[in-house]
Amino acid sequence: MTVTYEDTKQRLLDAMLDHVPFDGWSETSFRAAITDCDIDDALARAICPRGAVDLALAFHARGDAAMLERLKTEDLGGLKFREKIAAAVRFRLQVVPDKEAVRRGVTLFSLPIYAADGAKAVWGTCDLIWDALGDTSDDVNWYTKRATLSGVYSSTLLFWLGDDSAGNQATWEFLDRRIDGVMQFEKLKAQVNDNPLLKPFLAVPNWLVGQVKAPARGRSDLPGSITPRK
Repeated sequence: MTVTYEDTKQRLLDAMLDHVPFDGWSETSFRAAITDCDIDDALARAICPRGAVDLALAFHARGDAAMLERLKTEDLGGLKFREKIAAAVRFRLQVVPDKEAVRRGVTLFSLPIYAADGAKAVWGTCDLIWDALGDTSDDVNWYTKRATLSGVYSSTLLFWLGDDSAGNQATWEFLDRRIDGVMQFEKLKAQVNDNPLLKPFLAVPNWLVGQVKAPARGRSDLPGSITPRK
């Protein structure tokens, strides 16, 4: 059986997860994973040029894949759209095998040098959620939906890391409040747009955002892009 680079990366990731709770997503953990897997150092560096950072991103991508699999198997047909969004965020957190690995990842991606990687990973998660739920927007809404969900997801993730309630119930209630807040804002914006007295105040902002176009499907140079769109 042919062993691919991706197979080897996943082996390294599995091995590194044993060390992350103690040494974080660090060079120390990366070197320990190489030793555990008995892989040539040059090969490991070829697969993961940035070492631990590449494996931290692989860990995040693994969680995204698990979330998508659960979304495929769950029946969300009877839920309101806001409830589907909440369910997707909940699924994403529930598939995490170890909170400490995520906590260490937050520490890593809070460093200025890796902040863009962390932001791209979160954006990618939210992009996958919207796509999985059937979003077909191709205007400024493409950006606003993902930007808004990125804020909801990030704040919920941080709350979840410190949540010790039974079944993480406090986190799910926090998530519902955040989504309710977003929905209230959207409702207010719609009311302003429908009010002939207030609508002129949004004329300039609406014109400005109207100049922004969503990326063409198939682009791979976008925030959070993981695979080309088809």
